Amino acid sequence: MILIDSILMDEAIIHEHFSCDVQACKGACCTLKGGEGAPLDKREIPFIKEAIPSVLSYLDEESIQILNDESWIGGTPDEPFVQCIDDADCVFVFRDKGIAKCGLEKAFFEKQTTFRKPLSCHLFPIRIRNFGGDYLSYQPFEECKPAIEHGKKQQSMVIHSVREALIRAYGENWYNQAQEFMSQESE
Repeated sequence: MILIDSILMDEAIIHEHFSCDVQACKGACCTLKGGEGAPLDKREIPFIKEAIPSVLSYLDEESIQILNDESWIGGTPDEPFVQCIDDADCVFVFRDKGIAKCGLEKAFFEKQTTFRKPLSCHLFPIRIRNFGGDYLSYQPFEECKPAIEHGKKQQSMVIHSVREALIRAYGENWYNQAQEFMSQESE
């Protein structure tokens, strides 16, 4: 384990290759089977609610109904998550040429909203665990094999592939410290 400021990080984050290849995986991280969708920080919920009107035009009728009924949040008040449809697709998923994409992120990039997507989605394949403080763990799925192979070809480590998300979560100074640690490790 690596400690940067007060954040613990799985060493695999700086040692394992990873770079998303959506042409190969077809956006599998947004459609994984298993019941629970992306974990939410309860502070994100108001921002997501505010973004929903900007997202509706990208989604199918079933997703729209769930969002209109406000039944898109599952879990408990302390551990909420985004609901999935048919135990797979995130309620915010739409398909573009066979690739599952995030309606929240599309609205963000089209400047219709200021909320990009849940941090847990942005950080994927890293998950944040809390054991009295944040612990970042690397958790790729079988569907991530193309990203691992792509990362090897690109010489991109997990930390590089989620750079923006780590800066969003912990700031640029923290990210730079993690990069510095990584550089020292490779010497």
